[in-house]
Amino acid sequence: MGAVHGVCYGMVGDNLPSRGDVVRLCKSRNILAMRIYNPDQEALAALRGSGIGVTLDVGGVDEVRRLAADASYAASWVRSNVQAYYPDVIIRYVVVGNEIPAADASPILLPAIRNVNAALSAAGLGSSIKASTAVQFDVFTNSFPPSSGVFAQPYMADVARLLASTGAPLLVNVYPYFAYRDNPRDIQLNYATFQPGTTVRDDGNGLVYTNLFDAMVDVVYAALEKAGAPGVRVVVSESGWPSAGGFAATVENARKYNQGLIDNVVTGTPRRPTAAIETYLFAMFNENSKPGDATERNFGLFYPNMQPVYPVTFPN
Repeated sequence: MGAVHGVCYGMVGDNLPSRGDVVRLCKSRNILAMRIYNPDQEALAALRGSGIGVTLDVGGVDEVRRLAADASYAASWVRSNVQAYYPDVIIRYVVVGNEIPAADASPILLPAIRNVNAALSAAGLGSSIKASTAVQFDVFTNSFPPSSGVFAQPYMADVARLLASTGAPLLVNVYPYFAYRDNPRDIQLNYATFQPGTTVRDDGNGLVYTNLFDAMVDVVYAALEKAGAPGVRVVVSESGWPSAGGFAATVENARKYNQGLIDNVVTGTPRRPTAAIETYLFAMFNENSKPGDATERNFGLFYPNMQPVYPVTFPN
C-alpha cells in the first residue's frame, strides 16, 4: 500500500457543510481517503460512487462493548453499516474503538475485533475489509529512543498478534504537537514540524531521525516487533497540528506540519524506509462544538465555509 493521504471527517459542529458538499470538496482537493467516526448514514450515502476510500469507526466504547459481547450483534452491525453500502462505498477498514482507555479496552477490545472480523468473513468481505482499532500513543512506553518502544499493556500485544493473523494494520493516532507542547524544553519546534536543523540519533540501532513523527512511528514498529507481530502494517489514523487556541498553535506551524506530513510519509521511516505510510490528517474542519482545550476546535484544514485555513497541497 502506498502513501494514501486521507482526512479525518469529524462532525462535532453546528455549522458544518452538508455531507454531499464535503465529499465534493474532498474530490476537488484530491483527497481520496476519509475517516468517519461512526456509521453516519447520510455521509455513507454521499460517499456512494465517490471513489473515496473509507475508514469507518464503529462508534464509542459502549458500541465496542456490545460488539464484544454478542457475535450476532456484530453480524447485524456489519449487515447494516458495511454490506448495505459496499462496494459502492469503498470501505477499507472497520475501526473497533478509538483511543479506548486501557481499563475499558483490556476485557473488550480483543473479542470485539474478533467478532467484527468473523462477521466480515462470514459476509465474504474478510479479504477486502480489515477490522482493527485506533490507539493513542500512551499504549506505548519506553518511547525514547524509538528502538526501545514496547506496548504498555499485555492486551495490546494480543491485539497485535490477532491483527498479524488477519492481515490487518494497526491504526495509531500520532501527534508530535502534543509531545512538543508537553516538553518544549527537550523537543525543538523545527524537529516537530518537519523543518530542517535537528537530528536525533538512536543509540540502540544507529538510526538517525530528522523529525519527531518518524521517531514516533518507529516506536510503534519496535513495539510490534517485540510483540511478535513484525509484519503488521502501521496506518496513522490521525495526525495534525492546531492553527489557533494554545501553545505553538499558529497557522504557520499548522501549515508546515501538515504539508510536511503529506510530503514525508511517501518515503517511510528510518526503521522502515521503503514502507510508505497511509496517513489521515486531522481534521477536515474546525469543529466548534468539540469539548476541551481551544486547540481542539482548531485542527481543521478548512473552515466550515469550506475555505482553507491555510494552503495545503495533496499529491495527484
